[in-house]
Amino acid sequence: MVGKAMSDNELVEAAVGGDERAFTSLVRQHADAVYGHALRFFGDQSTAEDATQEVLLKVFRSLATFDHRSSFSTWLYRVTRNVCLDMLRRGARQPLPVDPVDLVPAPVSDFADSVANRTAVEQAMRALSPEDRAALDAVTLFDLSYEQAAEALGIPQGTVKSRVFRARRVLVSMLVPVELTERGA
Repeated sequence: MVGKAMSDNELVEAAVGGDERAFTSLVRQHADAVYGHALRFFGDQSTAEDATQEVLLKVFRSLATFDHRSSFSTWLYRVTRNVCLDMLRRGARQPLPVDPVDLVPAPVSDFADSVANRTAVEQAMRALSPEDRAALDAVTLFDLSYEQAAEALGIPQGTVKSRVFRARRVLVSMLVPVELTERGA
């Protein structure tokens, strides 16, 4: 029954009806966004993996309660954010940053550049306020519209737009190479 053309809502209905392949398909389509949000939230791979597992377990247990008033991705974003906040309250705290060199098996010049760029982006993301980071994650990782993000975050749409704009402005200012800013480009 599960095909590539099935929408999230069709997959949800099939999964609620007992189709394990439909649930697996939902997980495959959305797990990267859940993990990405958790990684940005905690700044630690292990904690992000734990959070992702907890989110997917919660989704599995409560999928039948999804009422289709919002899109599945909006609902999933809310579940992900709530699980991360709950873990933080329970004591899952942000660990000290790990040296990226420890994570790289064998340095290759192209791979090293990629790791350096990823590390810079993750550091820049952690520099954002939690509110700006949450709005940016909702729009970029979960591909929510501004309206859906506003609903998920419980804030006005204009606030989401300003937070996303501010987050993008901060990221650009932190990630633009120094040579470009010195040349006035």
